[in-house]
Amino acid sequence: MYKLYYLPGACSLATQTIIHELGLPVEIVNKTQAPEFAELNPVGTVPVLIDNGEVLREGAAVMLHLLESNRSAMLPADGPQRRRAIQSIMFANATMHPAYSRLFFLTQNMEDSPARSAALQAAADNISKLWQVVDNQVGDKPFLDSDQLSAADVMLTVYSRWGQYFPVNITLGANSERMIANVSNRPSFQRALAAEQAQSEAA
Repeated sequence: MYKLYYLPGACSLATQTIIHELGLPVEIVNKTQAPEFAELNPVGTVPVLIDNGEVLREGAAVMLHLLESNRSAMLPADGPQRRRAIQSIMFANATMHPAYSRLFFLTQNMEDSPARSAALQAAADNISKLWQVVDNQVGDKPFLDSDQLSAADVMLTVYSRWGQYFPVNITLGANSERMIANVSNRPSFQRALAAEQAQSEAA
């Protein structure tokens, strides 16, 4: 069984969803209730995945490990489809995620002021531009790269939920909204949300 360290609503939600998509058993542990977490990941970020005693960190690396270890159509074995799937995971992890991280950084490190509001909206405008890239890539398909769910679809869906925490306007196109709805309604995503909620209520 995998052990996944998480924070509610964080990018570890995408990792848990993919584990459920793969039909694998997982124990989830809120990192704030795990004294050992600092030793497992001195950087302090989630997800952290324990697989047979091996500690795996960094969201994209964890995703690729899961998909490589448990063959699935979410990561084709070879060819251009595989390259597109990996590229989309990296876009989500290295481009979209940091764009949202800027909102968190500004909120935590700037006092409320007109300058802070302007910086937040500038960051939001950049995110809106990235969602337009996503919108164009989705097109009339149900998911980012094809009719097949990918890890990137799940990652982007989790990130899209973060906009609610900020007093800014982020624009998502109709194609992106449809992709997000397709992911959000999957049993795997709902199961991951419910598992996090259950642990919060039990704490």
